Amino acid sequence: MTTPSFHVYGLATPLIRAGDDMTTHILAAAANSECRSFQAGDVVVVAESAVATAEGRIARLADIEPSAKALRLAEEYHMDPRHVEVVLRESDRVVGGIPGFLLCMKNGTLLPNAGIDASNAPPGSLVLLPADPDASAARIRAAIAERAGADVGVIVIDSRTHAMRLGCSGVAIGCSGIPSVLDERGKKDLFGRELEVTKRAVADCIASAAELVMGETDECVPAAVVRGIGLPVGDYAGVATIDASECLFMGVALHADPSLLVDGKGKP
Repeated sequence: MTTPSFHVYGLATPLIRAGDDMTTHILAAAANSECRSFQAGDVVVVAESAVATAEGRIARLADIEPSAKALRLAEEYHMDPRHVEVVLRESDRVVGGIPGFLLCMKNGTLLPNAGIDASNAPPGSLVLLPADPDASAARIRAAIAERAGADVGVIVIDSRTHAMRLGCSGVAIGCSGIPSVLDERGKKDLFGRELEVTKRAVADCIASAAELVMGETDECVPAAVVRGIGLPVGDYAGVATIDASECLFMGVALHADPSLLVDGKGKP
């Protein structure tokens, strides 16, 4: 049996600006990279900050008027009130925080500051998450198929911290063309025992692998091509999530304090 392997190619681009066509940048970068072009089955990974910037998802702090709630939370968590106001506008709800960060629920995901980033943003601005990361991934996938003739998968990724771990790693927030999770239940382990709960978060694994070449600072490598991963490419869309009550970490927290996911009006 051949041992599985894959390759990751970073795609360097000029600085992305509002209104840019991400696919044009990606195609040009691929032609100048070691991958040369796209092949059927490739997975194209794109940083959410680049996608959001191209889509104009940028907030200028000078244009933001903080609300009373933003002022209160900013004082409690030592944040810029204007930043807090943008976080509140982008969140489904705020469930807590630590100095410098609010912990938010957004689109069924728990994340800091509603995914809003001040790094890799123009001075005096914040980069929001793409309005619909799955749709962004689908548009890029369709454009690559049309212009390069290759049926690829596309993942839009972000960097996230994880419970009780130092540092951040990649996580998929938008997906088109490949399954985000593979169900391993029913397969056998090394000793013949049937797996009962295992599901592989393959999109998140690919996101972390790609981040190793994309970087987090001034690399200007907002995308990558992952080749040879062997995932099926087809009519797949979205990133699988679970309810907070089914999550090990949030489930324990909710058991201890059910009010964590109740808004100020007493509604879940």
